[in-house]
Amino acid sequence: MTSVITGDIIGSRQQKSKDWVEDLKKILSPFGETPSQWEVYRGDEFQIEIKTPEEALLSAILIKARLKALKLDARMSIGFGDKTHNAERISESNGSAFIHSGELFETLKKQKVTLAIRTGDTIFDEKINLMLQLALTFMDNWLAQPADFVAMAIENPTLSQEELGQKLGINQAAVSRRQKRAQFDLVLHLDRYFRTQIKQLKV
Repeated sequence: MTSVITGDIIGSRQQKSKDWVEDLKKILSPFGETPSQWEVYRGDEFQIEIKTPEEALLSAILIKARLKALKLDARMSIGFGDKTHNAERISESNGSAFIHSGELFETLKKQKVTLAIRTGDTIFDEKINLMLQLALTFMDNWLAQPADFVAMAIENPTLSQEELGQKLGINQAAVSRRQKRAQFDLVLHLDRYFRTQIKQLKV
């Protein structure tokens, strides 16, 4: 079982600066080699394979936070399943994970949703997507500073508030405020729940 994130930058044509394409590539580069593990194509669309499915949701949230810190956002669908064809470019690979991700991605704009999941298990998908929609009521509204905190905290899970503050150049009280504003504890609860559920799904 693998997972695939398909996404596009919201309102990319309205962006005055073209630097966001380079920013997006920088955000995606820690996920592995391009174009075999991630790829930016058709200008504003991207695809990433997250080989450990339990990591998929937090990876998508990290991408969202990194973009929000740059005052950008993305629509993303996460598909779970197998990989039956391993091409040199991820956009040319295939399998149920790719089909689930691609088909779901096509419906996001109509649903006015910026993040959703499809595993093919209807009950699982319905439950997780309802939780995600509730979480998106605050994640879609992250401002740059709380989003920057979220990204830094996801990338450095062992650091204390004080240590995160040193990295962000702010004091511990300011870190605490950003954590609350971003509702980060809820994000972590959602991620923990998702991880336990997706593991059971793999059996």
